[in-house]
Amino acid sequence: MVALIIGMLICVGLAVAVVAVVAIPARREGRDLLTPQGEDLVSLAREKTESAIEKTGDVLSSAKDKVSDTMGSVGSVGADNSAEEAGRHRAG
Repeated sequence: MVALIIGMLICVGLAVAVVAVVAIPARREGRDLLTPQGEDLVSLAREKTESAIEKTGDVLSSAKDKVSDTMGSVGSVGADNSAEEAGRHRAG
């Protein structure tokens, strides 16, 4: 298992080295790394990611509001029950 992990790390290191040897000099010379189609795909993926993050944030905030409303109504102790009795009821 250790040999497999070490082998994978070596492969990743070699891949990073190859990309660095090819991409860094090309970028310094001003050449584009991607074709126009590749640039379009990257921008499309970025837009979809941003919209997904916005939607997820909206869903999380509404879920948080619902949970806090539910916890507020469940966590309230009635006038005839003391906090001790409520704690005992939940535990037992």
